[in-house]
Amino acid sequence: MSDTRFIILGIGIIFAGIIVIAIFGPQFFGSTIEAEQFEDCFDYSEDKPPVPVDCEKILQEKTVLFGLVVGLIVTGVLTLIKGAKGNWDQNVKPEDMVGPGSENPNDSDK
Repeated sequence: MSDTRFIILGIGIIFAGIIVIAIFGPQFFGSTIEAEQFEDCFDYSEDKPPVPVDCEKILQEKTVLFGLVVGLIVTGVLTLIKGAKGNWDQNVKPEDMVGPGSENPNDSDK
């Protein structure tokens, strides 16, 4: 893959990590506060009364989500680094060069 593709891919992966935390993160904010302050967690829904749930399970799900997001962001950063450290134009084959100083007989600039 070219270096530009790695940069675009890295930006996309980081953006995906941000989107995942933005979509699935808010459901854990209230549960975290409940677990830390009251040690009792409840599942709230619109059509039934609050149901007690296991705080440990919610905190484990939060940890898995956080791990997924960190993994996505780290992968994106590593991909960006690979793209930035790439060879870019240094590895152009002599037969692909155009312009002054090229050895291509079909070059119209000579």
